[in-house]
Amino acid sequence: MLTGGALDVLTGDYLAELTMLILARDRLKDPRLGYAKTFLRQMEECLGLAHETGVRIVVNAGGLNPGRLAEALHELADERGIPLRVGRVTGDDLLPRAAELGLPEGLLAANAYLGAFGIAECLRGGADLVVTGRVTDAALVVGPAVAHFGWRPQDLDALAGAVVAGHVLECGAQATGGNYAFFHEHDVRRPGFPIAEIEADGSSVITKHPGTGGAVTVETVTAQLLYETDGARYAGPDVTARLDTVRLRQDGPDRVGISGVRGEEPPPTVKVGLNRLGGWRNEVVFVLTGLDIEAKSALLQEQLEQAFDPRPAELRWTLARTDHPDADAEETASALLRLTVRDADQHRVGRALSSAAVELGLASYPGFHLTAPPGPGAPYGVFEAVHLDAHTITHTAVLPDGTGVPVPPPTVTRELRVLEQPLPPEPLEPGPTRRAPLGQLVGARSGDKGGNANLGVWARSEPGWRWLAHTLTVDLLRRLLPETADLAVTRHLLPNLRAVNFTIEGLLGAGVAAQARFDPQAKALGEWLRARHLDVPEELL
Repeated sequence: MLTGGALDVLTGDYLAELTMLILARDRLKDPRLGYAKTFLRQMEECLGLAHETGVRIVVNAGGLNPGRLAEALHELADERGIPLRVGRVTGDDLLPRAAELGLPEGLLAANAYLGAFGIAECLRGGADLVVTGRVTDAALVVGPAVAHFGWRPQDLDALAGAVVAGHVLECGAQATGGNYAFFHEHDVRRPGFPIAEIEADGSSVITKHPGTGGAVTVETVTAQLLYETDGARYAGPDVTARLDTVRLRQDGPDRVGISGVRGEEPPPTVKVGLNRLGGWRNEVVFVLTGLDIEAKSALLQEQLEQAFDPRPAELRWTLARTDHPDADAEETASALLRLTVRDADQHRVGRALSSAAVELGLASYPGFHLTAPPGPGAPYGVFEAVHLDAHTITHTAVLPDGTGVPVPPPTVTRELRVLEQPLPPEPLEPGPTRRAPLGQLVGARSGDKGGNANLGVWARSEPGWRWLAHTLTVDLLRRLLPETADLAVTRHLLPNLRAVNFTIEGLLGAGVAAQARFDPQAKALGEWLRARHLDVPEELL
């Protein structure tokens, strides 16, 4: 990005929910850790280049220890003889105040999602590089825009437009063809990274540097806009962006304009992510080859469950029928039976599982073998989101000269409420249908929010939207994805994006770190949906 073309500010988002747990465990081992070490390694290569080009850098790589990362950056700059002014944002780490704030005991990390104005203060204070802890992903983009244009908290539409641009950028190449449903339509072997050209009113153009791979189209941007969102109100600490007002237009090759975004006052509370250890987990995968796969699976399950003494708190069996009849290779003649166990006691998922699995090696189904022997078990984490009054958070910008500038919470807020669903478009006229995969007509993008899954689906044409809006109901989704049958599912219509967005509550258990299912972050949930067959209008095919 620093060598590819014009750039004013380079941003980097390093903090997923799982990352916060990993950094918390790093900090337990060494109090000087807790930041994203990968960013420091990147700066070893790029700090001089950023200085030469005058590009300012804003990252949340500080994680749980932005102060120490700032020190390490100064040390690196001194070694290279590079003048560097570092600003940092503090106040997100609530772990020292957990009892005072009424948070649960036993937490490894508790971090508020801060907004953009602390970043803006650091940039206005002369920072070449801003390091934050947990901020909203979009704040990394909104902060530089606030500093550049002088926006105030009441400039809600401008802030909301920048939030949308920030959401498009936050996952890098996902906006330029990475993880894109119709990947075969573009050269995505090495997609470039997206750039937002932001205007004073908050509108923007998403593009990428010349000569880089991938593509920037209305659909690649739509896919990212649907990622890890739910309803039309996209709430943050600075503004609530109305996703139902977003308008996209193709402005030329690899240029997509974003306009019309309306903003509302932010909610009076701030999201806080809590991470704690949930217990211990282990897994073993048995290989079942050839005939009688179901019977072999049943025999092993009965034998192994009888062998546990004491039994782990949770056992989950998953049979993946990867076998093919009359296969010409042993691997393609085999199915995989996965056992995952969880318990608060490491011994119940460690040696107990190893002993039970290995001792059956000569006394179970024919062809018994494992993909790998089970290990001693590993701790797993649990993520939970709570909301605290914004006035309980001490948001501070530490300027390059060491001055601390308090960042007050918003003075005007609005309780977050679900919008009424818009009216669907006119349905298509009835006509002949044909059985086909849903993915021939629609794209999808899915992801995680704690224990919930988000699944966005968009139509590629106006007739396709008219069909999608009336066809893909919650009831149909439950039939196509049986895992969701007993879960709370909410559907949101987004006509401007020709999209429906589903929130599926509890699909991911206690979040990605708990690894409650085969795809613990629901990354491929949308692709599973697209692969399901149903009767679709021939005119759309």
